[in-house]
Amino acid sequence: MISQITGTLIAKALDRVEIMTTGGLAYECAIPLSVFESLPGEGASVTLFTHLSVREDAWHLYAFSGAYERSVFQRLLVAKGVGPALALGILSSLSAERVVRALREKDITTLMRVPRVGRKKAEQIILDLADKIDAVGSAPSTVGGVPASSASDDAMRALVALGYPSVEAERAVRGVLESGTAGDVSVVVRSALARLTGKAG
Repeated sequence: MISQITGTLIAKALDRVEIMTTGGLAYECAIPLSVFESLPGEGASVTLFTHLSVREDAWHLYAFSGAYERSVFQRLLVAKGVGPALALGILSSLSAERVVRALREKDITTLMRVPRVGRKKAEQIILDLADKIDAVGSAPSTVGGVPASSASDDAMRALVALGYPSVEAERAVRGVLESGTAGDVSVVVRSALARLTGKAG
């Protein structure tokens, strides 16, 4: 089992990376958008947590920023009709923490924001995973990170209602909160809008 890779980032794209290890072996890994956003520049050292999928016709390696995100990915694969491609799509549209929260709260609407996930698929995922998602544990706390809150959720919903894709809304709200901006939902929404329109000061 290949559970972690450390090496030099030699190539990156929105959906995959190539990492050269010190032993001279390069690995290509499929990644969710969340990993791409956190990657350093090419030539830098990087460590990613991996999941190896072995099929009769191919071996595929999937990489994640941390063990928690990998655990959520692996749990999603348990749901009927969810393969690696869809699980990556879910983690590209929603953070691992948001996925877990949606499953715990049986939040069909949030899951339906993911491309290729309609109501029937969202209901199936919740049916299969709502009572099992606690097995992934708790999200790690991050230095300077921002805990999930009803204010951030409300702000994201407001931005989606204004027509912004959920992944962009979540990224903007996260950026606002991580910058230290605090306040009620309206303050967060205004600051997030400034980021989305390129008018952040």
